Amino acid sequence: MAEFTVAVSDPEDGTTYQVDVSDQDANRFAGREIGEEVDGSAVGLDGYTLEVTGGSDDAGRPMRADVAGSTLTELLLEGGTGYNPDREGERKRVTVRGREISDATRQINAKVVARGDTPVADLLEEE
Repeated sequence: MAEFTVAVSDPEDGTTYQVDVSDQDANRFAGREIGEEVDGSAVGLDGYTLEVTGGSDDAGRPMRADVAGSTLTELLLEGGTGYNPDREGERKRVTVRGREISDATRQINAKVVARGDTPVADLLEEE
């Protein structure tokens, strides 16, 4: 059974909330890709819509929007998601995961794109 930690970002106030989802709620994310929209009720945000912006797998490898599927791939990167070079022209071979959410995914990054009636802070209050 899939279990994810969803980091929900609210661009209106810059706050990020972490929500653990499992079972039926996690199944709403499975098979989705970076850039797709998901109903916010999966994380307790009824009336909201979330956009998947990224994530990482159980080993901390980032998901990249330019890699199809959910497989591991080694890329020679000059920068971007997964690698931040120290000098100009520096490149490095990095293992990244594809853009599709699978059972290997542990964290999903999402942002609010459509709002409901109740503020996000009231629905996802930190205990």
